[in-house]
Amino acid sequence: MASGGDLALTILGFLNERPMHGYELKARLAGLSGHLRPVSDGALYPAISRLQAAGLVQRHEEAGTAAARRQVLTLTPEGREELLLRLREPADLQISDQSRFFALLAFLSALPDPADRARVLRRRLAFLEAPAGFFYEDGEPVRARDEPDPYRRGMLVIARAASRAEREWLKEQIAELSLPR
Repeated sequence: MASGGDLALTILGFLNERPMHGYELKARLAGLSGHLRPVSDGALYPAISRLQAAGLVQRHEEAGTAAARRQVLTLTPEGREELLLRLREPADLQISDQSRFFALLAFLSALPDPADRARVLRRRLAFLEAPAGFFYEDGEPVRARDEPDPYRRGMLVIARAASRAEREWLKEQIAELSLPR
């Protein structure tokens, strides 16, 4: 969630679930991906301000549990439309980058139309099924069995296993979303 686009998507996604104050939002963000990419106040609060300036998020005060009042963030109808647009039509980088895709996936259920969800999953599946590799030699991807370095070989083995598991899951979800309702 290092980029502004991912952070904005996750803010909109969490606020779509319910209004919350900044501290709670930061905790939810940390719970989603903080172990990979912690979100600092220096990134979170300017992102909230940008979303507020764009009319996607509203801020209002409520009484706190103690004497202090707290700022509560609420998604506007325009913010919900923006979230749905970002989920329905993600940028290519949101599809190709695993961390960004997982941020997208965390909120994909917000899309009301199963066909829209299936279309996003098909894009990810197509990306995963395209030939790719970490290491290339003479323009060809290096196969795990041909890699002499055990750690690079490990990267290739792990990536292949993860990709296989993800492709299987995507195919299952796409099939389920394609069933008549």
